[in-house]
Amino acid sequence: MNFRDKIIAWDNLPAWRNKLRAAGKTLVVTNGCFDLLHLGHVTYLENARNFGDALLIGVNRDAAVRGLKGAGRPVNSETDRAAVLAALQSVDGVCLFTDPAATQFLAAAQPDLYVKGGDYTLETLNQDERRAVESAGGKIILVPFVPGKSTTGLLERILRL
Repeated sequence: MNFRDKIIAWDNLPAWRNKLRAAGKTLVVTNGCFDLLHLGHVTYLENARNFGDALLIGVNRDAAVRGLKGAGRPVNSETDRAAVLAALQSVDGVCLFTDPAATQFLAAAQPDLYVKGGDYTLETLNQDERRAVESAGGKIILVPFVPGKSTTGLLERILRL
């Protein structure tokens, strides 16, 4: 499969999801900026994928990343970030979304399982996102991060060079 075929246009997301559901497949979803892909990311995504039959990643568009991370971010454009993620074997689909929070994306994706990193708890997770997942019958799974691996840490090391 061509990795470009794994990038799902927002308008095509419901049909993509319905096809998985009709095939009886369990959809795992996660989301984030994924600005500079590193070992922490790929380990996290591999772990997430192992919970189900297909992994969909929601990727924040550039404007949302700037709002979340600051004026110098993202380092890589939204199309580049989506393409790199789509090229990973563990990833079945990537969809760009506009809002800083993933609430509308999750409502459209209707995941069976929503995976977030271990820096969250059910209480600190965005509660609108939590409701979007749980109201559609989905479950939330929190997985640990790889210690010492973060985009912020990587950027700090690059700046010290």
